[in-house]
Amino acid sequence: MHPEAIKKLIQAIGKDQVSDTDAERYRASMDNLRLSRLPEVVIKPRDEDDISAALTLANEYRIPVTARGAGSATTGATSPEKDGWVIDMSSWKNLHIDPLGQMAYVQPGVTITEIDNAAKEHGLFFPPDPGSQKYATIGGAIATNAGGLRGAKYGVIRDYVFAIEGLLPTGEFVRWGADLKKYVSGFNVRDLWIGSEGMLGIVTGAVLKLIPRPAANGVILAAFATDHQALDAVQKILERRLCPSILEFLDSQTIASTARFWREKSPQKLAALPDPIQSTLNAELYPAMLLIEVDGDAVAVEQQILGLQQLLQTDCLQSVPSRDPELSETLWTLRRGCSQSMFQWGPDKLNEDIVIPLSAQKDLIDYTLELRDRTGLATPTFGHAADGNFHVHIMYDRSNEKGCQTARESILELMKKVIEWGGAITGEHGIGLAKSPFMELQHSPAEIRAMQAIKKALDPNNILNPDKMFTQTEVWDYPRENVRMPWDH
Repeated sequence: MHPEAIKKLIQAIGKDQVSDTDAERYRASMDNLRLSRLPEVVIKPRDEDDISAALTLANEYRIPVTARGAGSATTGATSPEKDGWVIDMSSWKNLHIDPLGQMAYVQPGVTITEIDNAAKEHGLFFPPDPGSQKYATIGGAIATNAGGLRGAKYGVIRDYVFAIEGLLPTGEFVRWGADLKKYVSGFNVRDLWIGSEGMLGIVTGAVLKLIPRPAANGVILAAFATDHQALDAVQKILERRLCPSILEFLDSQTIASTARFWREKSPQKLAALPDPIQSTLNAELYPAMLLIEVDGDAVAVEQQILGLQQLLQTDCLQSVPSRDPELSETLWTLRRGCSQSMFQWGPDKLNEDIVIPLSAQKDLIDYTLELRDRTGLATPTFGHAADGNFHVHIMYDRSNEKGCQTARESILELMKKVIEWGGAITGEHGIGLAKSPFMELQHSPAEIRAMQAIKKALDPNNILNPDKMFTQTEVWDYPRENVRMPWDH
């Protein structure tokens, strides 16, 4: 504990900016990984001077500091060190749109949805769309280089950042980049901060790129008899140079769990789906599915819908096209229900957002099924088929020691396979605590030393999010909090 440092902190920034209540500390103790580690205090800064003062004291007393927004990260990247300090940036909500420059000026507490809604008023578009976009703050999205469903067509957060400003771990203010469309002055430290998971600095503002908003969009939900047939259709779509904004693959295990869950818990959701899809979901053998979204001008959308229907008609069991926003939203409920429904396979899950080459997609699904049959643990898998970013889930019971060990061994096997195929251990969630055991699979000793050297150069006392990424943490050894988060449905 650091009573002297806290006394100085209160003197520097004010008592109202420093909270040590149990409720505030508990809320700030975890992210969506739900691994709780109570901080000593939660700091709610008014400006950069408050952050600088906190960092200066943290360096003096060697106190670990973690910055956070909403806490929707899934890997423990914003789980603080026990008795460290948390700097809560969620109330920093200023947002301004420059329609002429097609830029957004944002503070880190603004959510992805808030940015896109503001852009929409000017006919502009902010494409990145992580699944928790209604809650995910731009500061956290920058820290993890968040992706989302539209990644293959539109890219990820890094592709939409012109400039970042904030505080180095030493408390010094810096600005990387500028509100200009071209800028190559000095080292590209901006891109080092993007995806660094809050280990190299604290973001206090950003200038974001916006693009013209598509005038229309359409959706197709298609069911296939097997996982392979669905993935064959993905290959055909990409080979024909059709470019959907979203191309989601839902394997047969995922569809089975969703259909069964809805029948038992939410029959009204099943009843709201169009008849062809209802009948498919009520069958004994559950299909795999593709959920495809296209966008552009109205003529282009119509052409893409017709082209996709023609391409899919010989391969799929059923397909439902939609140009109507209300029907499209109904079709999307199927995708949004996947995660919650999986818990009927087990009370706990290990969720890995791996990336594989497009040519290895069938290999991945075959491997998850082999793993399921060998271990007895369900392995439902879904994800962004157009860029190879899949979410593989291993469902298990943490209270069952043997099952827990099997799940751990299975995840390690999976990660080794992913690397063997030329893939990556994460595509959009980052490393944090959860993926730290796999860093040495992905990166050579020289690569890790280089990253650690950058960390040491910018954070000589190792105070900012110090135990992430390079410190191996076996998260499955720690209990998870049974708490409902705002984004849980």
